[in-house]
Amino acid sequence: MTERVVWSADEALEQLYAAHWRSLVRLSVLLVRDRGVAEEVVQDAFVAVHAHWSRLRDPDKALAYLRQAVVNRSRSALRHRAVVDRHAATLRVLDSPDATTDTDRREAVLDAMRALPQRQREVLALRYYLDLSEAEIADALGISRGAVKSHASRGAAALRTLLQEDDR
Repeated sequence: MTERVVWSADEALEQLYAAHWRSLVRLSVLLVRDRGVAEEVVQDAFVAVHAHWSRLRDPDKALAYLRQAVVNRSRSALRHRAVVDRHAATLRVLDSPDATTDTDRREAVLDAMRALPQRQREVLALRYYLDLSEAEIADALGISRGAVKSHASRGAAALRTLLQEDDR
């Protein structure tokens, strides 16, 4: 019989941080489009997991919990940004969508992703950027696998349409 290793919060988070910090920051960057905010979001998620480590029912699911915390905190950051933007009455003017270089194309894709409904954007980012399975996405977002399929399908179709409009 294999004995299960029980890690302290410090040990577990150190391992999770070393293995997953970059991918979690990239996930948050895709959602909030600001590296500084994304790094804060991920750092806050790690702090929250550390603080609640003793209450985790299944420490083996800590990565899924971290992903969910990053997505939820990214949502909060976006809500905060929207409030600030509304009160400051500022609008960001995007560059022309003439995507002739890789950088322009990447920006066009990010702009199109940003135009998608929140849940579709989250599902597509988790699926195609982090290459998560439907089950992992469902765990991270707290939705069913069927909802993941639906959001992925609708999001991909909408993304294609938006990018075709940009190419015209």
